[in-house]
Amino acid sequence: MHGLPSPPIDLSTNFSVLSDFVATHRRLFVLTGAGCSTASGIPDYRDATGGWKRPPPVTYQDFTGDLATRRRYWARSLVGWRRFGQARPNSAHHALARLEQQGKSTLLLTQNVDRLHQAAGSENVIDLHGRLDRVRCLGCEERLSRVDFQGELLRLNPDWADLDATDAPDGDADLDGQDFSRFQVPSCPHCAGLLKPDVVFFGENVPRERVDAGMQALHEADAMLVIGSSLMVYSGYRFAHAAARAGKPIAAVNMGHTRADPLLSLKIEQPCAAALAFL
Repeated sequence: MHGLPSPPIDLSTNFSVLSDFVATHRRLFVLTGAGCSTASGIPDYRDATGGWKRPPPVTYQDFTGDLATRRRYWARSLVGWRRFGQARPNSAHHALARLEQQGKSTLLLTQNVDRLHQAAGSENVIDLHGRLDRVRCLGCEERLSRVDFQGELLRLNPDWADLDATDAPDGDADLDGQDFSRFQVPSCPHCAGLLKPDVVFFGENVPRERVDAGMQALHEADAMLVIGSSLMVYSGYRFAHAAARAGKPIAAVNMGHTRADPLLSLKIEQPCAAALAFL
């Protein structure tokens, strides 16, 4: 293992430092998190210290094991999807697509489930935690369109059609005080199985093939670039840890603490779009 990188540098002391980092390294492994999508109107999870801004997301075990939890989840999702599904890429997404077009990135690995990198034109993308625009049956593995599923939710629960609420991360909405006991949750139209969003919940494992493909791309890269992630979740942090073990420099753009702070060569506490404007 190589020695630790040099101490982090803040962009406020040198506005060209991230541009220099990108120019210096021929092939970048890029990892993005929720901070990349906040300018698109999608709230993030963590505060500047890396702590939760709100109660932690639902776990896989609670979702699959408790009907009341599923009712609450899908009711909130019915309301939250209306705006989440209309979100559009911001300039940070477009900047990272430009990085790929320049041949500078080996892979974009995103912890986000919004598919905004693909909408901005990035092609070599792994959705580490899945994608919210699909629903998966846990019985027959059938995938359904979230747009079509929204129509079924509304058909079964017409009284919820006009309800509005504050947006929460990843298509959720704050519906505190509502009675979810009569909310109807659709079953799989093919096998009547249990449906869940095609994303990785807390308590659920990231598919091995996604991790392996990410590690292979990291192996082929010269350096790592983290955009808008605190890396507090191990599924993302493991890549920074692997980069450090391999002696690859790591630059991070994030508003606040990251779990990988001791491993960074460069840290920039600026909004993602502003920090990537040079692209």
